Amino acid sequence: MNKEPSKLGEVFDKHLEFEFEKEDVDATMTTMTEDPYVHHVPTLTGGRGYNGVYNFYKNHFVGKMPKDFEVTKISRTVGIDQVVDELVISFTHDTEVEYLLPDVAPTGKYVEIPHVVIMKFKNNKISHEHIYWDQASVLAQLGLLKTERIPITGIEQTKKLVELSKKN
Repeated sequence: MNKEPSKLGEVFDKHLEFEFEKEDVDATMTTMTEDPYVHHVPTLTGGRGYNGVYNFYKNHFVGKMPKDFEVTKISRTVGIDQVVDELVISFTHDTEVEYLLPDVAPTGKYVEIPHVVIMKFKNNKISHEHIYWDQASVLAQLGLLKTERIPITGIEQTKKLVELSKKN
């Protein structure tokens, strides 16, 4: 159990900075335990164990995002040993995004999708990440899934979430 839950958010932010701003895999790994795992729930991508996570970050994630990839924070909940961030990611699908769309060639289309990231901590280091998003809405935004007869909202779910979060 962590003795200083208030520091967990700082570790989370440093982790994101190393991943997305500095694009430094070695620095990213300093925020994690010796036996972490990363699990992207909709696509089963990620890594297990130090070497598995390092390999995933180095070869499939860090520095592999579209040019206009952006993360917008919506909310954060900090507990005793975990942090939950509600985020929106947006990007133009101008390169393969392996964690989100493995083996899907770039479509050139714009995507906005809510993400929920749950980071569990041990001794103020990240022991695991569970990341959730609505894969059907991603596929619909890219034109890869027809929505006429199924209840998928696409980019509208992001617009509504951002609208509602600004009211509170």
